[in-house]
Amino acid sequence: MSTFSCSSDLNFDQVNDLKLQPVVEGNLSYFNVAATDFLADNGSEYNLVLDSQDFDIFRDRYLNDYLQKADLHFEITNTINRAFKADILLLNNNDQVLYTISFDIPASAGTPTVISKMEIFENAKLQLLKNTRKLQFALTVKSGPAFNSNSTGNLILRSSATVYLEIE
Repeated sequence: MSTFSCSSDLNFDQVNDLKLQPVVEGNLSYFNVAATDFLADNGSEYNLVLDSQDFDIFRDRYLNDYLQKADLHFEITNTINRAFKADILLLNNNDQVLYTISFDIPASAGTPTVISKMEIFENAKLQLLKNTRKLQFALTVKSGPAFNSNSTGNLILRSSATVYLEIE
């Protein structure tokens, strides 16, 4: 009885050429602010600065090293009959503003007004995102009909991030 076998040289060094490029998506932030939240107890209007939230995802050394690009997606729905300006502040450890994402939100005219915005972070701008430790939202009320305790509607923000990694 004879036995035959086939073999070839294996190149285990090709593992050094391995490059993974995963794309990861996740939720970022959410808020729902009622029209009456822009009223002080004495009935006067004021702008809102929402509490800052921790944004320390990039403290992870591996994620920080492998991150090549990030897209931040924002969608704001306005059902209030007033226009607003939204500022999304990226803050460092000392609460200093590293970067601001601003956009105008038109007033609702009886139907929801939806505004979408995407901010792309790559190259030098990506380093600002990597240094971000907190997000803060500032909502400025633009001129229009006065708010009162019967004012209706909401300002709703939904956001997400898409991150592009390269692992070699």
